[in-house]
Amino acid sequence: MKTREEFKIRLHVGKQFFNHLIVIALLMFLLAFQASAASSARPDRLSKADLITVETAPSVPVREAAFFAFDDYSIPWKDNLKLTLVEAEKYPGNPVISCGPEGTHDSRHVIIYGSVIKVGDKFRMWYLATWKTSEAVMSDRDRWRPMCYAQSDDGIHWTKPNLGLVEFNGNKNNNICLIEPESSLMSRVNDFLSVMYDPDDPDPARRYKVAYIAHIPRDKFKGGVRNVDLRDKLICSMICATSADGLTWHIVGDRPSVNEKFEVSGLYKFGDFYYASGQQISPWSWLPDGERAGRVMTIYRSPDLLNWSKAKVFGFARPGQLTKPPIEGQQTHMGAGMWDRGNVIVGLYGMWENGPGPSEKPGGSTYLGNLGLIVSNNGMHFREPVPDFKVIPRDSETEWDSIMILQGHAFANVGDKTYIWYGHSDWDCTMKGLSSEIGLAFLRRDGFGYFSRKETSKDAAIAGHFVTCQAKSETGKANLRINADGLSPQAPLKIELLDSLDRPIPRYSGANAAKVTTSGISQEVIWPGTKSGVISLKEPFVVKVEFPLTGNVRVFALYINGQS
Repeated sequence: MKTREEFKIRLHVGKQFFNHLIVIALLMFLLAFQASAASSARPDRLSKADLITVETAPSVPVREAAFFAFDDYSIPWKDNLKLTLVEAEKYPGNPVISCGPEGTHDSRHVIIYGSVIKVGDKFRMWYLATWKTSEAVMSDRDRWRPMCYAQSDDGIHWTKPNLGLVEFNGNKNNNICLIEPESSLMSRVNDFLSVMYDPDDPDPARRYKVAYIAHIPRDKFKGGVRNVDLRDKLICSMICATSADGLTWHIVGDRPSVNEKFEVSGLYKFGDFYYASGQQISPWSWLPDGERAGRVMTIYRSPDLLNWSKAKVFGFARPGQLTKPPIEGQQTHMGAGMWDRGNVIVGLYGMWENGPGPSEKPGGSTYLGNLGLIVSNNGMHFREPVPDFKVIPRDSETEWDSIMILQGHAFANVGDKTYIWYGHSDWDCTMKGLSSEIGLAFLRRDGFGYFSRKETSKDAAIAGHFVTCQAKSETGKANLRINADGLSPQAPLKIELLDSLDRPIPRYSGANAAKVTTSGISQEVIWPGTKSGVISLKEPFVVKVEFPLTGNVRVFALYINGQS
């Protein structure tokens, strides 16, 4: 009996154990399925198996490394080639977002001192708004210009959804985002806000991040302000916040991020750090030699969005600001709107044409400005490929964007085009009784600039070529694509791979070199030896692209993708 009872007990325990195994297996399957679904729902989620490392940014492995014609770090070696930058084409139906009706929170201006991010199939925009004149905004103690939200299916036609989060004029029927705690002075956005989307953050409540400006009275600035300039009673303060959905935000920490006057205009992550770029002016900033400066771009960094460096980087200044003596009026207005492309940061900066001197403040005069191109390979030091080239210039006096063009973090590749959203002067428009609204401009996809042959005469007979910096695939497999036009069977691009000492790699050079004969924004390079686009190399390599002797071939960019 005792043995039989023991057997029954063991049988029962065994069944329970078996059932538990089944439950555990089902749970593991569901978790794996959800992880797979989440990964496929977020194509920007990085897999180490697919990563490419680029010599210019070794600590920033990426799925796709972009080599732009205007980036002389990624493409340092050139022979008989010239760079031509391209002015963006403005959308004929501009502006794409206009002010709201009288009495609404955005009746005076909507301004892309903000961001556009495409998440899934939806374009998401965060912008600043106000219902007041500039004089009224600047005289208010908190100077509130609310963070607002818009969305679009195509990036051209936008709606302002009723979020029902923040009360304005006695009701919550508006598109104003909520920043908590609402009672805090730090929740009162006044100027530039930069939103970034970080889908790989393990904390879902931190997937969206923002940095913006709030004006904090000096006597209420927790932690104190550096005693550099005691004239300002309201301090332009950098505030950070996080969000799960981009609509309801929670302030990070209990005080401004840096204890200086810092007009933050950019937030991005590059490698292990978050970087905040923005505008400072003497005495808070100065030229490298210690001389006083007008508006220049400086940059702080943080490993966690909470603890920010006291030291800062002198990130960029217009060429005229660095001459002896400086060119009067030239300044770098509100830093730059940034586009993080993984291994490289592309930016459009504010080109002030007649800014005040280093010790002056804006008055009632009009400041003219355009947007210029800058680029960085480390997220800190920026340079202008062609000094003072205007990617988006202000228009004629009869147009809506005739005074000063303003940048946002607002870029997207859509089909065969690059979309850039931009704004118009908030200060001067309202001073003149004009609306400040949001426009759209187009380029060929990644078409900020291109290489073409410098000497084209028959007597010269120089083909021209360029060689990239080194790249390396984590798996030993990669794919190469090129963005070029003017190609034909009679005028092909010849593409070879070289090793780290510039020696041709036999499988991908000489008789096995690839030839691209068709124009396009993303033409795959097929290697004749393997009849495949796959590059099988565990060692670092560089790409050599040779131009034909005939035709008008233009190369805008090339891309290296990792493969599992």
